[in-house]
Amino acid sequence: MIVDSILMWNIRLLYRLDWRLILVISALMVISLLIISATDASVTENFFFTPKTFSQFKRILLGWGVFFLFAAMDYNKIREWSLLLYILMVLSLLGLFFVPAIQNVHRWYRVPLIGISLQPSEYAKLIVVIALSWFLEKNKSSASSLQTACAACAIVALPFLLILKQPDLGTALVLCPVTLIMFYLGGLHRGMMRFMGISGFVALVLISLIFSGVFSHEKMRPYAIQVLKEYQYERLNPHNHHQWASQTAIGVGGVLGSGWRSSEFTGRGWLPYAHTDSVFPAFGEEFGLLGLIILLILFYSLIYFGFQVTAVAKDYFGRMLSAGITVFVAMHILVNIGMMCGLLPITGVPLVLVSYGGSSIFVTMAALGILQSIYVRRFMF
Repeated sequence: MIVDSILMWNIRLLYRLDWRLILVISALMVISLLIISATDASVTENFFFTPKTFSQFKRILLGWGVFFLFAAMDYNKIREWSLLLYILMVLSLLGLFFVPAIQNVHRWYRVPLIGISLQPSEYAKLIVVIALSWFLEKNKSSASSLQTACAACAIVALPFLLILKQPDLGTALVLCPVTLIMFYLGGLHRGMMRFMGISGFVALVLISLIFSGVFSHEKMRPYAIQVLKEYQYERLNPHNHHQWASQTAIGVGGVLGSGWRSSEFTGRGWLPYAHTDSVFPAFGEEFGLLGLIILLILFYSLIYFGFQVTAVAKDYFGRMLSAGITVFVAMHILVNIGMMCGLLPITGVPLVLVSYGGSSIFVTMAALGILQSIYVRRFMF
């Protein structure tokens, strides 16, 4: 089946690719390599290709292969695999609890011989979008019924709870806004939508009140730890060191930045996770406000081009799939930048295409490749 899908590639479709999107992705990947090279504390020499940079570069090359594979593949084939992908995703999330924990959490499979780790929760987010798109298309005639809404909620709830159990609160929470927007676009039961919207709003307000110090962090602790783990609740502490360090790095950068490999704060290791979760403030210290504006423009373009695909998609499945993917990418960007600017608690959500890591790059490039598959086939009937 996979071979048949690949052979469906028509070389003429190359001319229909959105080359603007490819340029934006390439620019973000260059930024990723620049900042990872600058923050690799394992070397002191002024070399661009540090061990981490070289590792990220290999992942980027593989990511481009994944991108063109999915862009070449007819996205309608994905519809046929939706149920199988969902079952495999649930099994992979369950299997994590039967293998040894890594760093005291059940998030990764360590692959022997090649020495890499796979994080199923990253792929789960994309598969949930695919499964929801398939389900909503299949039940679009009864979308407004309560039964359809409950079934759609169940599709999301199972992986959500399994990811939360790992524990991986940040990844699980990304599913919530993606689900809510896809439900809204799919025209699901209004009462269910209203309940989900109000619940999400109340939770967001409560978190904001604790995080901003309006509600005492210590007084709320006995109630919060009934549903959260101690270390997860500690992220709502308004005096969190990681939050302070991130904002300090951005502030130290000023307008023009300190220059590549010239940062004092980040360079001395005072910014935690500078090459993963904290690449945004690390980049801000070295390239300043102007650099961050350029980065934000690139991210805006990525999201804008994604919604353009939604506008031109030829069928219901393509529209839902492209909208879900675009919101999935947008939420990673908004949440990560919000965390680093002190607007949201830090939950370990990577900055797409910039943070160090293989699973995040592969799933993002697969998602963007699917967007291109929808885009190049917009006039094919």
